Amino acid sequence: LSCVTFPLLTLFPQQSGLYEYKIFGCLADCPPKLCVDVYMDLDFRKEWDQYVKELYEETYDGEKVIYWEVKYPFPLSNRDYVYIRERREMDVDGRKIWVVLAKSVAVPQCPEKPGIIRVKSYKQSLVIESDGKAGSKVYMYYFDNPGGMIPSWLVNWAAKSGVPAFLKDIQKACLNYSK
Repeated sequence: LSCVTFPLLTLFPQQSGLYEYKIFGCLADCPPKLCVDVYMDLDFRKEWDQYVKELYEETYDGEKVIYWEVKYPFPLSNRDYVYIRERREMDVDGRKIWVVLAKSVAVPQCPEKPGIIRVKSYKQSLVIESDGKAGSKVYMYYFDNPGGMIPSWLVNWAAKSGVPAFLKDIQKACLNYSK
């Protein structure tokens, strides 16, 4: 298996005009548990992800919910997400596999803010396992609809280049993680 990261465009939902993405790649020198720990550490994410404006976890009605505001370039409005996520470590035929699932939720205690567009349709699945050496094989499925008046071609272009760039950023973050 080659360690080249590449996006695959999938399912073109006609109603939104936006693609869903599948990314396959490798993160050299980043063991799977470290990758997942870095991905799950919201405080550390604020340090390495230049697009984070605000990010925290809160418990509402017994459920942990994440609020995430993302910086968008001028003249676009920032977007925010309210979502739940779950982390699982699985043993599949002797292979250790980490899975993180996330999806948007509506939480009355976390209302929309003026001037920020709420992303109401967000789904992400992340699967990580050892590459057999010191790194990880990564599979990511990703979809969001950023809403607002952004042309779908621009959203698709940003996702096509941004999702692989995110994997490069997380690889750098893994190398700087000291917890």
